[in-house]
Amino acid sequence: MTTESAFSPLTIGRTHLRNRLVMSAMTRSRATGDGRATADIAEYYRQRTGAGLLVTETTQISTRARSYPTTPGIHSTEQAASWERVAEVVHDAGSAVYLQLFHGGRVGDDSMRGGLAAHAPSAVAAPGKSFTPAGLVDHPVPTAMTDAEIRATIREFAGAARLAVGAGFDGVQLHGANGYLPHQFLGRSSNLRTDDWGGSAANRVRFTVETIRAMADAVGPDRVSLRISPAADVLGVDEEGTEELYGEMLSAVDGVGLAFLDVVEAVGQRELTQRLRKSWSGVLALNPHRDAEPAPPHEVVPDALDSGADLVVLGKPWLANPDLDRRIASGGPYNEPDHTTFYGGTAAGFLDYPALAG
Repeated sequence: MTTESAFSPLTIGRTHLRNRLVMSAMTRSRATGDGRATADIAEYYRQRTGAGLLVTETTQISTRARSYPTTPGIHSTEQAASWERVAEVVHDAGSAVYLQLFHGGRVGDDSMRGGLAAHAPSAVAAPGKSFTPAGLVDHPVPTAMTDAEIRATIREFAGAARLAVGAGFDGVQLHGANGYLPHQFLGRSSNLRTDDWGGSAANRVRFTVETIRAMADAVGPDRVSLRISPAADVLGVDEEGTEELYGEMLSAVDGVGLAFLDVVEAVGQRELTQRLRKSWSGVLALNPHRDAEPAPPHEVVPDALDSGADLVVLGKPWLANPDLDRRIASGGPYNEPDHTTFYGGTAAGFLDYPALAG
């Protein structure tokens, strides 16, 4: 395919998209201390409405779900109200926007959760360090969730979905990837349970499947998306039997009627992506990482569409290029992202990346 195919329209669920380009969820840590979206956050998304669909940064569903400083939430009416301006400016520009729902599980220091203990499938700490305003600290040993706590967390996802749609979002996305709570249930190393939430592949995918169904019941399946990261060894989650695991998951959710499936592709795993595609009959959004050295976006996008994707999800290119759609259409050039301004700080590295002249 050529880049022109990326600019054809597509309907996902009940939402019409003017092109096949998606801005990925990316944590930027610029919310207020109590988790509200700001005017700068609204402007950040407005600048990037060349994407047919924008997915917001990870947004925690509860105080306990928080893993990082100054990240936004969607578990209070005040937080929900702060997001209304984001949905409004994106819609005014002709694009669609989904809110990504997040629970960090065992990731992040307890100070991020107001002193609440981390909850996870099992009492196994994540490897490495966690960022806090006071510096890097070890991830805590979490408390293994009871059956009642698991079910309560699923209800929190559903409640957050209602708040998001009430704030004007076109839909919501479950962040089931990259080492956070739903992904922790998938891992053999992070999920040592012997009850109905652990052990077999069917039991390890159960948290994701039941959460997706609860969110679909809350706001309608055609407003719900799922993000997964097959074969991603992130934050100590060892999936073990990736293809069986995700085959089980996709067979369980394929008939729900979700708006789309968002796949974060691991480097060198294009064949796995294509095999899993056969288990998914709906719209596929691909965040492509075919090679260790990525090609420029105007080459990545048609390659992903040729591989069977319906939508192409890009992250850092949108972060550094607010007008990425125009740059893809013209074959570049592209701004390089400033890694020192990814998380927290001021408008610098957030709102000041230049657009193409003219």
